[in-house]
Amino acid sequence: MTTQDFLTPEDHNRDVSGLTYIYPVVSRRAGGVSIGINLNVNNACNWRCVYCQVPNLKRGTPDKIDLALLEKEFRGFLNQLLHGDFMERYVAEGDRHLKDIAFSGNGEPTSAKEFPQVITLVEKVLNDFKLLDDEHPIIKDQPIKVRLITNGSLMDKDGVLNSVRHLAKVHGEVWFKVDGGAPEDVARVNDVNINIASVIKRLKACAAACPTFVQTCMFGLDGKPPSESHISAYIKLLAEVKSDIKGVHLYGLARPSYQEEAPRLSRLSAESLEKIAAKIRSLGLPVFVSP
Repeated sequence: MTTQDFLTPEDHNRDVSGLTYIYPVVSRRAGGVSIGINLNVNNACNWRCVYCQVPNLKRGTPDKIDLALLEKEFRGFLNQLLHGDFMERYVAEGDRHLKDIAFSGNGEPTSAKEFPQVITLVEKVLNDFKLLDDEHPIIKDQPIKVRLITNGSLMDKDGVLNSVRHLAKVHGEVWFKVDGGAPEDVARVNDVNINIASVIKRLKACAAACPTFVQTCMFGLDGKPPSESHISAYIKLLAEVKSDIKGVHLYGLARPSYQEEAPRLSRLSAESLEKIAAKIRSLGLPVFVSP
């Protein structure tokens, strides 16, 4: 095995596992190995973010989830990762620690009808592996996090919020997408028409149910960085929720988009992201920057 074969933050090759629902990544934001749970294997999402790295993305919801297969894959992969040679074969030495289980994948995970059942399934498997215990002989950092990475669009649904409350009981954490603070910015970046007051309401409801961070992607478009009005509206939105959320994950483009806007997108410098982060920190919020 050579270092060229290792997973990296720039290479989220989901074919490494050869599985349907489960895939590993080395996450720059989580800081190590993340086991992804992809409920949207049909590449369907209710948003279409211009920076999305999902090929053949389409509007829609997930197909029916095969819960038995998901559990079999999750158990098998955890066993391989914790007791087999997966880390040595696919992960560089400095990254060989499991950081989280992440509901992410190729679309909005909370749009799966089986999402509540999947939370229960994940809790059961993690308990069987004793990964929710205060101490574990293999995992370095305790407790392991179970993260939901979401666009937050369904956080006004009772079923989704109940699942998020359940998530909180298993060391859960939500990363709630907010890429803009004005309707025109959200339309340009996420390709949805949205009312900002409703975003704030859903974000507050989510944060009341489970520890919640805002996650934000910033990038250049047509050779220009985000406008001052874009940044100002975004900061204004954060000011509305600063007492509710735990912080902000601010990140740039790490991998190429598979959307038609891809040629128009460009990566911001670390310095540019830090300038935006400084504005966020002025609100009293912690910011984690991943260029």
